[in-house]
Amino acid sequence: MEDCLFCKIVSKKIPAELIFEDDRIVAFNDINPQAPIHILIIPKEHFASLNDVPEEQKDLLGHILIRGRQIAQNMGIHENGYRIVLNTARDSGQVVFHIHFHLLGGRHMTWPPG
Repeated sequence: MEDCLFCKIVSKKIPAELIFEDDRIVAFNDINPQAPIHILIIPKEHFASLNDVPEEQKDLLGHILIRGRQIAQNMGIHENGYRIVLNTARDSGQVVFHIHFHLLGGRHMTWPPG
């Protein structure tokens, strides 16, 4: 989608500090971090939200979670703990409508989150 901020990051039209990239996803630092480590993990293919990911793409969701775990290990937060968050639609707090997972760590997390 030509007007999607995250699609522009995927296509390298907008610069981002990439933490990880493979053929299916990219991960980069959030510009408004909510924790010492706050990384966004997004698929290269555009889906507005979880509601738009077709059943045939369910392996993509697993790929994102496994790579999130790998990124947490690389960042050294896997032992103390981290959170992976997915907001879906406006009432959840989703602001950019390209599915994205927040990897948060580097501090103690509380519950409920918000």
